[in-house]
Amino acid sequence: FLFCVLLRAVEKHMQTFLHREKKILPSFVDWFGWCTWDAFYTDVTTEGIEEGLKSLSEGGASPRFLIIDDGWQQIESKPKDADSVVQEGAQFATQLTGIKENTKFQKNGGGNGLEHVVDQTKQLHNMKYVYVWHALAGYWGGVKPTAIGMEHFNTVVAYPIHSPGVLGNQPDAVMDSLTVHGLGLVHPKKVFDFYNELHAYLASCGVDGVKVDVQNIIETLGSGHGGRVSITRSYHQALEASIARNFCDNRCISCMCHNTDGLYSAKQTAVVRASDDFYPHDPASHTIHVSSVTYNSIFLGEFMQPDWDMFHSLHPAAEYHAAARAISGGPIYVSDKPGRHNFDLLKKLVLPDGSVLCAQLPVRPTVDSLFVDPARDGKSLLKIWNLNKCCGVVGVFNCQGAGWCKIEKKNRIHCETPETLTGSVCTSDVDLIAQVAGADWNGDAVVFSYRSGNIALLPKGASMPVTLKVLEYELFHFYPIKEIAQGIWFAPIGLLDMFNTGGAVEQFEIHQKGVAASVSLKVRGSGRFGVYCSQRPVKCVVGDNENEFKYESETGLTTF
Repeated sequence: FLFCVLLRAVEKHMQTFLHREKKILPSFVDWFGWCTWDAFYTDVTTEGIEEGLKSLSEGGASPRFLIIDDGWQQIESKPKDADSVVQEGAQFATQLTGIKENTKFQKNGGGNGLEHVVDQTKQLHNMKYVYVWHALAGYWGGVKPTAIGMEHFNTVVAYPIHSPGVLGNQPDAVMDSLTVHGLGLVHPKKVFDFYNELHAYLASCGVDGVKVDVQNIIETLGSGHGGRVSITRSYHQALEASIARNFCDNRCISCMCHNTDGLYSAKQTAVVRASDDFYPHDPASHTIHVSSVTYNSIFLGEFMQPDWDMFHSLHPAAEYHAAARAISGGPIYVSDKPGRHNFDLLKKLVLPDGSVLCAQLPVRPTVDSLFVDPARDGKSLLKIWNLNKCCGVVGVFNCQGAGWCKIEKKNRIHCETPETLTGSVCTSDVDLIAQVAGADWNGDAVVFSYRSGNIALLPKGASMPVTLKVLEYELFHFYPIKEIAQGIWFAPIGLLDMFNTGGAVEQFEIHQKGVAASVSLKVRGSGRFGVYCSQRPVKCVVGDNENEFKYESETGLTTF
C-alpha cells in the first residue's frame, strides 16, 4: 500500500506515465492463447500455425488469441542474407529490411500472405485476437539503414555504451553483436512514421495488436539524439501513438522492458512481461521463474498488469507453472508444439468457450514473503495472493534449490535435493480480502485447498499448515462466510476442478424470507461446482431446472 502511494506521488510529479488502474487493460487477457515462439522459434510458418491451432482445438482447448512471434519479418543477417531464420546468439547482428512479411508467409510465393493467414485463423478457428511480434527498434539489430524502401526513416548505426553494472554482471556483453555491428536506429523524429507504417500494414492484414520486444536495448545507447532517456521517451510516445491510431482496446504487450526509462514513459501500455523467458530445456529456471515474477510484480504491477510468459502444457514443471499463472491476473497462454499437449491440465485453465478465469489484480507476495529468499534460503516457501470477485486466493510454492550464479553468469541448481518445507496460511494473507467480504463480515472463512480437495472452516485469526516438496504447490481459496438465516452459514466456492476455483463466481446474493433463505449465484463455466453450507440445503436450481446435489455433513460441502 505504501509503495502504491509513493508511486502515485512520483506519477503526479513526473507526469510522464500513468498508474495501471488508469489504463485500459486489453480484453485478450480474458481468453486462452497460443504463442508460436517455443513451438517453432524463428522457423514459424503458415503451415505450422495451422497445425498447432488445429491440434489444440481438436483436444478441446481452443485458443482465442494467437501471437505470431519472431520469424515472420523480412530480415538480413550478417555476414550472409536470410529473411526467415536466425541462428541462436546472432540475432543482434540481424536487421529489418522491410515492413511486410517474409517469403515463408507469402501465399503461393506471392501476394498478401499475412492477411490470408490471419483471415484463415479467424474463420477456421474462431480466433478473437491475432497479435504479431516486433522489436522496439524494428528487429534485434534495428533497421538496416540502406534497405530498399526504408531510407525515409533516416536510420543511423548507433553503438551501445555498457554501464559498469552490466559489465560486472555479464562481462561478455562487451563482445556482443551490437558492440561490433551497432544498432540500426530509426531517427527519433521519424520513429512514429516507422511504427505507423508498420502497424497500419498489420492492421490492414487483420492483425489486432503487437507484442513489442527488446525494449531495453535503447537504454544502452548513451549519448546522441538527446540522450538515453530522451530517445527512449520518443520511442515510447511514438509507439503508443501508433498503437492508439491503428489498434483498438490498447492492444500491446510490452516485453524486455524493465528499464525505468521505458516504464516512466508509458501512459497507455497496460501489459508487461514480468520475467525472463520460460526456458523449457533449463531445469534450473522453473522455480526461479515463479519467484522472480512474483517479486518483480511488486514494482511492475503498479505500472501494468504483469504477464508471466508462455509455457508448455506437456512438461515436467507444467502444473507448477500453470497454477501460478491461473491466479496471476495476467494472460494465460502456452507455446506447445503441435500435437504435444496435456489437455487434462489445460482444461483446468480453459473453459469450453476458450475463456479463462482471470483473477482481479496483479498477484503479489504475502507480507511474510516480502523479506525472505524462497529460492535460496533453504527454509522459506513462497506465498502469493490475489482476489477474485467473491473470494481471495493464496498460492504456496516450494521454489528452493536454484538461483543466479555470479561466477558462471547463468541460472544454476545449487541444491540437488532441497528439503521438504512446512509453512502456514491464513485468511489475512489475502491483503485486501475485506474488500470482497463486506462491512458485516466477522472474519471467519471457509478455505478450499485445490490439490487436496479439502474444505475447512477457518475462524478469524486461525491458520492452517502446508507442506511441500520442491516444485510442488498448493492453491488455497478463502471465502468469507455469511449468515444467510439464523444459525445458517454459507459461502460460494466455485468450479472445483479449475485452478482458479473461485474465479467462476461472478455474483453472490442472499434473499431472506422469515426463517428461510435462498442464495442466488451468477457463475461462469461448466463442471463440478461447490458451495459451503452449514445446513443441508432444501433444493438446488440451475437455470430453471432443479438439480441433484451431494451434501457432506462433516464439512458442509455441497456439490452439483
